[in-house]
Amino acid sequence: MSTILFWFRNDLRLHDQPALQAALQRAQGDGTPRLLPVFCLPAEDEVSPWGFARAGRHRQAFHSATLQDLGDRLAALGSPLLVCRAAPGQALPALARAVGAEAVVCEEIAAPEEEAQVAALQAAGLRVQTVWQSSLLDPAALPWPTAGLPGVFTTFRQALERAGIAPAAPLPAPTQLPAPPEVPAEVLQAVGAGQGGALDADAASAGGQDPRSSFPYGMPASQGGEGAGLAHWAQYLARKLPHSYKATRNGLSGVDFSSKLSPWLATGALSPRRVLADLKAFEGEHGANEGSYWLWFELLWRDYFRLLHLQHGAQLHRGRGLSKAPLAPHDAQGFELWRHGCTGEPLVDAAMRELAATGYLSNRLRQVAASYLIHDLQGDWRAGAAWFESQLVDYDVYSNQGNWLYIAGRGTDPRGGRRFDPAKQAREHDPDGRYRRLWGTA
Repeated sequence: MSTILFWFRNDLRLHDQPALQAALQRAQGDGTPRLLPVFCLPAEDEVSPWGFARAGRHRQAFHSATLQDLGDRLAALGSPLLVCRAAPGQALPALARAVGAEAVVCEEIAAPEEEAQVAALQAAGLRVQTVWQSSLLDPAALPWPTAGLPGVFTTFRQALERAGIAPAAPLPAPTQLPAPPEVPAEVLQAVGAGQGGALDADAASAGGQDPRSSFPYGMPASQGGEGAGLAHWAQYLARKLPHSYKATRNGLSGVDFSSKLSPWLATGALSPRRVLADLKAFEGEHGANEGSYWLWFELLWRDYFRLLHLQHGAQLHRGRGLSKAPLAPHDAQGFELWRHGCTGEPLVDAAMRELAATGYLSNRLRQVAASYLIHDLQGDWRAGAAWFESQLVDYDVYSNQGNWLYIAGRGTDPRGGRRFDPAKQAREHDPDGRYRRLWGTA
């Protein structure tokens, strides 16, 4: 009998799951295969180095709903999700010993903390198989080795398009799973888990219903999880919204101005390969245009930030990033005014109030707010990145880090950062002041 632990990380879905398929293949040994799906909850009380919760209430709520959906889907296949409150380095070795698991299989995440988690499991004597699966394109299929990734996104995109590189077809969800092994009660207690037990969904029922929100995650159509994500994407396509995406994507407020795929992509509830496959089918039926192309364009940006992490690793998480320039002294008082929406700059303050109230912010306003902290308030970009990590329901380590480095001029882009003039941005994107009035700053 072969027993495998499958550790869910930022891949909280069943469709297009290469890592899960790899675990199922490993479990097919002599006798009856056993698969134990596990998720380790992050510490609820963890505080960032900047003095606030590492994961705020909005992010926790959306994540809780996502886990609940995954747990229901796994239970329906006869393999309940084991949710542990202990850290992976404590929970997974204990579970592996208790059930005689031969290996842990999981998604590969190329970020420092996540790599340290895998290293801790290996140091504890576990065999760990990691599978890269969060990007649209397979890094091994690109025209360059990881070390040769172009430093400019446009060069990267144009080379891919000239080469005609396409992603693999998305895998179907499994229709059955091996039964899990029995876990002794004392081990469940030690790792803070209950096999097949109910998840704590209190946070998921609170908040997320602000009528001003552009992503009301507390409403059924926008809740976390694979089911809601697939349904949202299906209705977006059915309403032919890809055709208007490029024309509306810089909107500041509303549900339909952008695709709103990012929360489900960030938690792994939606696969980018499934999104692109459906988009290509849509274009085949309804025609392609600049709007539908721009969705591909944005998926490539998402991939680019992932590939930069494979190329540069922990350097992207140090204060100076890839730059040799020293950090400016951090203005702690200015940072507090910024994150509470009290700087006196109306568009920036409106954006920060929306973020705190709803856990969501348009891409345009993320750029404006980040630029203001870095270039106007002389704030440390890492503090801003940490605040976005705390608040955003669509927080993703690769995109968050990559975008903040881009604005700060500490990534690969040779143009040395981006400053957005908030007055100019307000004139162009909120000319009648409606958005600023919505959030009480005009």
